[in-house]
Amino acid sequence: MPTIPRPSLRPLKARLRKARDEALAEKAPKAREQSKATFVGVTGSSGKSTTVALLAHILAGHGRVKTQLKFNDRRATLKTLVHGSRHNDYVVLELGIGGEQPIRPAAQALRPDIAVVTMVELEHKSEFRTKEAVAAEKTELVAALRPGGMALLNRDDPLVMAMADRTDARIVTFGQSEEAEFRATDIAASFPELLSFTVRWADEGLALTTRFVGTHFWMPTLAAVATALSLDVPAQLVAERVATFEPLLERCGVISTDDGPAFILDTTKAPWHSIKLAFDSVQQACVVRKRIVLGHMSDFAGSDQKYRNAYRWAREAADQVIFVGQHAHRSKASQEDRDEGRFVEFRTPEEAAAHIRDTAIPGEVILLKGSVDLHLERIALSWICNVKCWATTCGHNSGCLDCGRYESSFDWHKGRKRRGRLKRLWRKGRHRDPLDRLARRTARRA
Repeated sequence: MPTIPRPSLRPLKARLRKARDEALAEKAPKAREQSKATFVGVTGSSGKSTTVALLAHILAGHGRVKTQLKFNDRRATLKTLVHGSRHNDYVVLELGIGGEQPIRPAAQALRPDIAVVTMVELEHKSEFRTKEAVAAEKTELVAALRPGGMALLNRDDPLVMAMADRTDARIVTFGQSEEAEFRATDIAASFPELLSFTVRWADEGLALTTRFVGTHFWMPTLAAVATALSLDVPAQLVAERVATFEPLLERCGVISTDDGPAFILDTTKAPWHSIKLAFDSVQQACVVRKRIVLGHMSDFAGSDQKYRNAYRWAREAADQVIFVGQHAHRSKASQEDRDEGRFVEFRTPEEAAAHIRDTAIPGEVILLKGSVDLHLERIALSWICNVKCWATTCGHNSGCLDCGRYESSFDWHKGRKRRGRLKRLWRKGRHRDPLDRLARRTARRA
């Protein structure tokens, strides 16, 4: 029998996506005007997701909150405006940049009441080239503030403070600088002891205890706390909510195992500007042994010097460094380090997981650090469940915890996803004009 060619789903998916986007763009301005919620937009090169999650957790003790994080482009913002602005007192959103998704369209659609900028560093190096270009892009959120709004800016970052010139809104600053209105002092963390510090403003002070593992989390914590206090949330409530907040698991969250290691997961991304901060958290830990598993770095896949420096820093912080992936040779580890077991390399996370299982000791700390493409979190998940998906290239831009199919083989859930998509399209195909019907239905739901 002749083989029937499989029809491509891309044109249909593209037209459906365009129809949904047009419907969202039409409804978003009206939804924004009718909403009585306070809209908070957060951006920055690092710390924005943690700031959003923590701020939403604090505000949830003071009112009803809608949160948008991880997905931070214009489409996600429009969906939040349309579906999340009713019946909420606060809407807290993360806005990011990269590729063909500049921040300006999302910021102009949002027109926030409060804009928070955590820091500016050279992220998305291949697109922006300089820190000044990154700052210019992120400034659009501050420039989009509504009249009477407020901008919370990192006083320690000159590029962030320069954004104050783009708005007439009230400026509130936070940081470690003496000039900051909200200042962090007495910062301390040494795993298993978690982060604590004191916030000082005006003539007041507030001691905070958190569940973060590293001192570098003082910045997103302070950004969230300063925003909440500026919104007149009682200081005692702020401290109580901060103490109960569970960190985002793939952003230095901890997976502890019975009679085994404690894993620190930092597997969402690995930009060069912040990679040493994660290593410092391991170096400050007081445990029987420290190991670092390092995957691919974001934006620096072909840089020998960056990987060489990363290995040097990791070696100073840990007893053993385990490189995973195709760039391990760029570390330039010495033969002596290899012979002594200070350096180990593997091509896949599955091989690294087997090595760790064979060599782990109770009470040690293992940092998993790398960009999302390798999904290093599977190394920790394999200690608490039966991980069967060890695909080296799965095509998912989100982590395994978001996917949730890591206990099934990649071939199984890949086929399941396609079968489900074809089944839905077949059902719609019974109608006379399925595309127009789907588009109208999407518009009504939006």
